[in-house]
Amino acid sequence: MSHVDPPKPVRLWDPFDPDFRADPYPYYDRLRTEAPVYRSDIGQVVLTRYSDVFEVLRSNDVSRDLEANALLDESNPIAVRRRNRRRGGAKSILNLDPPDHTRLRRLVSKAFTPRAIEGLRPRIEHMVDEVLNNAAQRGKIELIDELAFPVPFRVISELLDMPTERADELRGWSQTLTAGLEPTATMSDLDASEAAINQLVPYLIEIIEQRRAEPGDDLLSGLLAVEDDGDTLSYEELISFVVLLYVAGHETTVNLIGNGMLALLRHPDQLDRWRQDASLDVSAVDELLRFDGPVQHTVRVAMSPMRFEGAHGETITIEPGHTLLTVLGAANHDPAMFDEPDRLRLDRPNAGKHTAFSAGIHYCLGASLAKLEAGVAITRLIRRFDHIELAGEPHWRDRITIRGVDHLPLVVR
Repeated sequence: MSHVDPPKPVRLWDPFDPDFRADPYPYYDRLRTEAPVYRSDIGQVVLTRYSDVFEVLRSNDVSRDLEANALLDESNPIAVRRRNRRRGGAKSILNLDPPDHTRLRRLVSKAFTPRAIEGLRPRIEHMVDEVLNNAAQRGKIELIDELAFPVPFRVISELLDMPTERADELRGWSQTLTAGLEPTATMSDLDASEAAINQLVPYLIEIIEQRRAEPGDDLLSGLLAVEDDGDTLSYEELISFVVLLYVAGHETTVNLIGNGMLALLRHPDQLDRWRQDASLDVSAVDELLRFDGPVQHTVRVAMSPMRFEGAHGETITIEPGHTLLTVLGAANHDPAMFDEPDRLRLDRPNAGKHTAFSAGIHYCLGASLAKLEAGVAITRLIRRFDHIELAGEPHWRDRITIRGVDHLPLVVR
């Protein structure tokens, strides 16, 4: 008699599953229905309902400072190493709580006012048109390598007045750093991330010292000089923030442009409608962010007991110190908030309620810049060319936090 292994139990949250990574949305839907407050294998509480995610992101009873406040599994060498590394230098503004977060955000937010960002539009349009002129001559474009990465990278480089000749190196460092932030990161990922930081920081210090000696009217000079009631950025805070700007300043926008264009190609009726109707230019970008946003989840730590409703109306209490994984991508596909959430609808009236840029005090500082860059890149592409089609299968990056395609070859004419 042959032996038959029993079927493996299906886990509702399994980011290591290749199918989950390729298309997480059906898994989010099932999780939201069967276990909207789900305790994962590594002890995180996974939240997938819009109402729960939004409540946590805006709550004063949660922390972003995992190193200081999250319960640590001492048997997990990766968690221990991450904690020790965070203790080694200034924390990113992403991982600070008030009052430190409030102070830092006040100091740097002056450079990201809507008026300052809108002033960049002509320059971004010029950069995009240069790329599209080249694509028109060749009848093709590799969207990520030729447009989605270079334009946001040049924009943040010009804002900081950084040299661009090491763009490929900086892109590699950026991708290595974000890989080290993934929940699925291995020890080798952390080794590579630390090596990237050890190359990136000396490079930035050299430029910072040059700018200190010869300040200009760029953002880096402004950060060096910034004062608010006598307050200034410490040297460690400055480096930490410049690293964040350099990475986050283009990483999410690259994926917003790539994911957004792919969504449009898969919904040609919506692409054609946007091509003809400029009144959609604002709401369309919000809908692309909702439909397949570049950041899929973010974490918080409960600082006091928090209560949520389970799938069957039961009360689930989360004790202080436990990590809450708020799944932004799942919240953005919750039918309780968005009608027909799996349908791309560029005129969706409440698209702007998406959580793609988080919410609350940690709402993305660069949201206006990302939306401007993506809007200019996509609208000028679809209005320049009557015909745009995929020239091969898109390839998804092997990530679950930062979601995006790393290759998107197109034929244009």
